Order: sequence, then C-alpha cells, then structure tokens
Amino acid sequence: MRLARLLVAVVFASAVTATGATGATNPPAGTSTPIKHFISVMQEMRSFDSYFGTFPNVDGIPTGVCMPAPTVRGAASPCVKPFAIGTRRSRRLFDTHSAFAAQYAGGRMNGFVTAQSTRGVTNELPMAHYEAGDLPYYSSLARNYVLFDRYFASANGGSLWNHMFWVTGTPGNPQSETVPRGGFGNLPTIFDRLEAKGVSWKFYVQDYDRALTFRSSGATPTQVVRAPLLAYARYVDDPALAKHIVPLDQYYDDLAHGALPAVSYIVAAGPSERPPASVANGQAFVRNVVASLKRSAAWSSSALMLTYADWGGWYDHAAPKRVDAYGLGFRVPALLVSPYARKGSIDHDPLEHASLLKFIESNWGVAPLATRDARANDLSGAFDFQQRPRVPQLGIESGTPSKINSGKRGIIYPAYGTVALLAAGVIAAALVTGRRKRRATMVR
Repeated sequence: MRLARLLVAVVFASAVTATGATGATNPPAGTSTPIKHFISVMQEMRSFDSYFGTFPNVDGIPTGVCMPAPTVRGAASPCVKPFAIGTRRSRRLFDTHSAFAAQYAGGRMNGFVTAQSTRGVTNELPMAHYEAGDLPYYSSLARNYVLFDRYFASANGGSLWNHMFWVTGTPGNPQSETVPRGGFGNLPTIFDRLEAKGVSWKFYVQDYDRALTFRSSGATPTQVVRAPLLAYARYVDDPALAKHIVPLDQYYDDLAHGALPAVSYIVAAGPSERPPASVANGQAFVRNVVASLKRSAAWSSSALMLTYADWGGWYDHAAPKRVDAYGLGFRVPALLVSPYARKGSIDHDPLEHASLLKFIESNWGVAPLATRDARANDLSGAFDFQQRPRVPQLGIESGTPSKINSGKRGIIYPAYGTVALLAAGVIAAALVTGRRKRRATMVR
C-alpha cells in the first residue's frame, strides 16, 4: 500500500505541474483593478443588429422598419424588412468608407439596401439577421456575462482602419484604407507602451505565416490587416519585438503552463466570421479560446473582450456619433467574459475599439496613444469588482469545445482525464493486492 500511495502522490503532483493548477504565473505588473490578464479577441464584419437585434432588452431592431429599395419590376414592396437568415448562405457585402457613407445617407440611416444593391448584392441580404437559436454560444455568453449594445466600430470604413484603431487609436493611414508602401513607420502602438513599461504581451495569430508581412508582393495579405503589427518594420525585423507575435497554439500552451501575458490580442483565420465564413465555426473558435481560459489558473484574474472590426455592410439602426473625420462607424457585437463581469447585463455605455485601449492604459498605467483613446469611455461599468470572482462554469455554455487545429493543448488538457484514470488504476491495483494479502493471512 505504501508503494500505491507513493505512486498516487507522484501522479497527482505531475497533473498539477502539467496543467498549471498551482497558479504559478509570471508576476504581473501592478494594475488598478483585479484584472491581471486582458484578452482581446477581434472577429470581423458583423453589425450589432445582424447578431443581437432581436435579443431581449437590447436597443435592437425597431418595430416596423422597412428599408427603401431600388424599384424592381414585379416587386411586391418598395422596401425591404429585416428577416431571419437562419442557415441560409451569406456572402461578403461592401464595407468601405464609401459604402458606409451611402448607408449612413447623411444621418438618415436609410441607405443599407440601395448602397449594396448598386454593387450587385440582392436587395434582401443587407437586412438579414440571426436569431438567438442561430448563435447559441454567443447567446449563452450574453445571458451569463455582459453584452454591449452601444459599442461602435471606431472607423467609418473597413477592416484595416478599425484594426489600426484597435492597436493605435488612429486609422493608421489617413489618406487611404491601405497599408502604406513602407508600412506604418514610427506610429506608436499599445504594445510600444506596454513594452516600455515592462508589461508582458503577445499577439496570437491563427495559422500564422511569418513570411506574410507588409513587404509581401501584390495585395496586402489578410493576415497583415488582422494583425497590423506585421505592417511595421520594427515588429517584423527586431527579434525582441517579433517574438511577441506568435501562432495561436502558443495561447493554449501559455495557459497550460501559467505563462499567459498581461495583455493578449487574438485574431482568427478561417473562423473569423468574415462572410461567407460560417458563424458556427466562428463560435467554435471563440468557445475554444474562452473555455481554455476558464480551465486555466489565469481565469480568476482575467477579462476577455470579444468584438468585431467593422459592421461588414449589414443593417444596423443606431446612428453613430460623428467624433472626427474617421468615426464613429456603425455598431458591432461586443461581449465581455470575466469572473468579475456583471451577470446577464446589457451595458449601454457608448464604447468603441479605442475603449479597449483606454482600459489597458488605465489598468496598467500607461499613457494614451492618441486623442481618441484619451477621450474614450472605458469598460469599467461592465465589471463588479466588489463581488467575489465567479467560478469558471463551463456547463452554462452550449456544447463541448471542439478542436480547431492540432497542437500541444490536445495533450495538456486531456491530461486531467488521463491522470485520473491512471490514479484510479493504481488505487484499484493496490486494493486488490491488499485484499489478497488479507486473504492469505486468514488462510494461514
């Protein structure tokens, strides 16, 4: 039995080490809140009304709305009403600055159909939306954490401008929605601020290809748009900075080994939800990211923010406030997941991508990057730091996280079950041995 007890002790000690259950992490820099790990996940091209326009208690799709449409011979109505798209196939809409201007229509907010139809899109598609049952995982997050219904894209343009606001508080290239030939030069990023103060950070990129940068020939690679640090010579050429841009698998390894940095940015590849990408795959991607965080020692001091770069051309009824020549854009979905998030709350504070910068800057005590983030509201209203951190309930979320791609995390997390089975086997063997010894004694 002594041998059995020793084996059990060794097995469970190994499990604690393998899974990071000791809570051993890199000592975080001082913060102004209990949040020591901030994870920002940015998906793409969905409006708030297209995802949550019918969700209870939100500023959602108005009753009776019908968007003017071009006259079509034989059409039953001169306008198009919002409709549930369900599982019907979607396609990418136009989401440039010119598309925004046509849909915004000088503040009348009535050009959502005509702006797309003149570009070859069917009249109905821009008015499509999903119901809660079509987005079961996101609906579950909204019911159990915080959903924002006044979160606007920072730029009245497409993906690049908004990703740049996410990391710099500016559009990056004021002249065009393109990466300048020489990259973004010395324009500061939030990661420059964190690096200067010694605050740990990483930019996790799914299907990361180090060869795809702003120097790639032809059109700017999509990877560079999603991860704008790859449009900076210093982040591409300086090994000390480049080492912070890593494949997504590293996120799962960092969680498993208690090495999650203070600030993490995450972007997807195929499951980015950029039409016609599957919304189901997007939910599976986010579910993996969130569930892995919940299983880790970092959960009790973390906050994860999910949002979308831009509206993608889809209908949204809320007119954005004009704060400068570049924004704001239309509303996009946004969710906060944290043990300190107000459960089932709908947050109505006006926010934008620069608000994420504002939270990071306030929490870790670094200077603003630009006027936009200096003036932005932060996320403070969505937290309740007086409550005890909520336990990581995995059962409240629909389905078991599916495996997105291969990596060491497939070995790390199943270690819980493997270790338990191994320990049970050791214990069972020891009990059998003990019984045999007792029977032998009785026979004697």
